[in-house]
Amino acid sequence: MNNAIGWFEIYVDNMPRAKAFYEAVFDIELSVLDMSHMEGMGMEMLGYPSDMEAYGASGALVQMPGVAAGVGGTLVYFSCNDCAIEQARVEAAGGKVEHEKFPIGEHGFISMVYDTEGNMIGLHSMA
Repeated sequence: MNNAIGWFEIYVDNMPRAKAFYEAVFDIELSVLDMSHMEGMGMEMLGYPSDMEAYGASGALVQMPGVAAGVGGTLVYFSCNDCAIEQARVEAAGGKVEHEKFPIGEHGFISMVYDTEGNMIGLHSMA
């Protein structure tokens, strides 16, 4: 049986600004994904560090003509050891904290934040 989510994309309007936000909040380095097979579409993708053989989903920031960033009905939750740590980096990285860390019963804790592009993302941890 596969996981329900195999990949995610977060659409952005300003790739350098979004890259700086996600790298600062999650203390990671995003990498350019080869889009030569989709030449002419004007698409740019930066991938999250991942191991495609490991548990969980990976994804990318995507900038593409005609696809705007912002709240649009999809919410991606990022796994964290303690979501308060990533939440504490959000405002310094140019984002906004919508809901500070709060318990969700036996399922742990979440924080709800906005990135620099107006996308709401979730931060999830068990501690």
